[in-house]
Amino acid sequence: MNNIELAKVYLPLLDKVYKQNSKTSILEGDEATLKRGNNGEIMVAKLDMDALGDFDRKSGYTKGSTTFKWETIKYDKERSQDLRIDRLDNTEALKLPFAKLSSEFIRTKVVPETDAARIAKIAGVSGISVKEETLTTGEEVIKALRTCTNKMDEDEVDPENRILFITPTNKGLIDDLESYKSKDVLSKFSTIIEVPQNRMYTKIELKDGKEQFGYVKAEDGQEINFLCVERSAAVVHMEQFIKYFTPDEDQDGDDNVFKYRNNNLYGHVYENKLAGVYCSHKAAAE
Repeated sequence: MNNIELAKVYLPLLDKVYKQNSKTSILEGDEATLKRGNNGEIMVAKLDMDALGDFDRKSGYTKGSTTFKWETIKYDKERSQDLRIDRLDNTEALKLPFAKLSSEFIRTKVVPETDAARIAKIAGVSGISVKEETLTTGEEVIKALRTCTNKMDEDEVDPENRILFITPTNKGLIDDLESYKSKDVLSKFSTIIEVPQNRMYTKIELKDGKEQFGYVKAEDGQEINFLCVERSAAVVHMEQFIKYFTPDEDQDGDDNVFKYRNNNLYGHVYENKLAGVYCSHKAAAE
């Protein structure tokens, strides 16, 4: 098996690692909502329709319209890394040391950054519901969640597909309460996903890899308490690519070389479904 075939075999394994560890993969689109465009673009399905009008017994039905179209948008970012293990540290291509390195890279570097970028992108969309509040007790978290669900109920957001992304600390405050105090409000969410605080910011800064790697909370970013997204209100997408070269093919050293690249749509919120996103974040430090 040559290195191209090895890469093709190995990519699905890394994709599995990504999906098992990502907190936001639940928002990924499928072939019904996404398709690849040209020149770094992606196409997202957009559906809209007119409301009711009067029925006229002479002229019959009102003539409204239903619009389905593919909206072309740009990917947000391309990210990459070049990982290496010396020949003597990994004597056979893709044995344990190299396999472990690449899977750990996906789990500890790619996934946290991707989750953080997606959450920040969705939370930063203009027109969604946003509440600035500092929550310190379980009762305060429950009250904040009730405000969120009340807002979505009043806006007639689909109650069957509301996904709650919440920090473990805030979820723990709820869990410490007697269950009868939280049962009703938590039942308003179809899925509850705990996301570490270091992936829950209103804004992040992606480092370019020249002096620093990865991401950090932006200076004007705030810590998110929770983010609720109705499943059809937003879509995310990531394409991953890998290349593998043996030490004999390495032009810069004597390493097993794993080249990784991804192309990201961190988040697209449909303009006719802004009510389907609600973000609670902490107040800015004074």
